[in-house]
Amino acid sequence: MKGCILQNGKVSIKDICNYIECVNKYNWLITNIECYPSNKEIIKTLNREYCWITGDNLLQLLNKEDFQWIWGVFSAFNCKFDLKEVLNYNLPYADGYTRFWKNPISIQHPLADMEIAAWDGILILFISKENEVIEKVMKDKTEAKDLEIYNIEKD
Repeated sequence: MKGCILQNGKVSIKDICNYIECVNKYNWLITNIECYPSNKEIIKTLNREYCWITGDNLLQLLNKEDFQWIWGVFSAFNCKFDLKEVLNYNLPYADGYTRFWKNPISIQHPLADMEIAAWDGILILFISKENEVIEKVMKDKTEAKDLEIYNIEKD
């Protein structure tokens, strides 16, 4: 498992999803949502405790409008898991979650394969069981930092 940390503003949730070549092969749970779209359809979709969405629909949503995410956790699930199974566990959250800043890094939801978190409108944290995806982001986005190294250096 590997993770990286990026400055929001230099990269977006949409950018991260573009690195995940198989984003449409996952179902996505979006939780701890605080964002400011102007599109009424997006507001209706996200104005709830959580949003369960296919990868195709997630990409469509992100392509409709480029808006700011203050808080939010995007958890990617293999399609073999349905929402009922996923909701048997606590909903992931970013605001107040301290495990981002401790090694070893981990994904909050035990059934998820990836996690993208908007943190306080200034950071994006991306954690994946697929190390290659994280390595690709860090190679292409020079400001991206390895999350485990960041956690060691900040202490």
